[in-house]
Amino acid sequence: MVLSMDEIINAVCLHQAERKGVKPTDVTVELNWDEDTGYTAEVWVHDRSQYLIEANLMEAILRYLNSEYRIRAYREQVRLELEDEIIAVVSQ
Repeated sequence: MVLSMDEIINAVCLHQAERKGVKPTDVTVELNWDEDTGYTAEVWVHDRSQYLIEANLMEAILRYLNSEYRIRAYREQVRLELEDEIIAVVSQ
């Protein structure tokens, strides 16, 4: 199974909205990849910015897989990859 960049962004929006007690539409996410820092995201909630590292992204993706697809995946089963865009590859 492969999650698109849009689905990863949705996962982070839903996760941050739940954590911050806001609506998912109040959350803006920009995914990034850099040789030094790896996969990260900058998240804005009500004009406040926060950086997430890969572990935070994985937590959001795992919760999203469980809530949206009823897939109980473990961290070792999810791999972020950079192709034309950032994707998450989930092995069963």
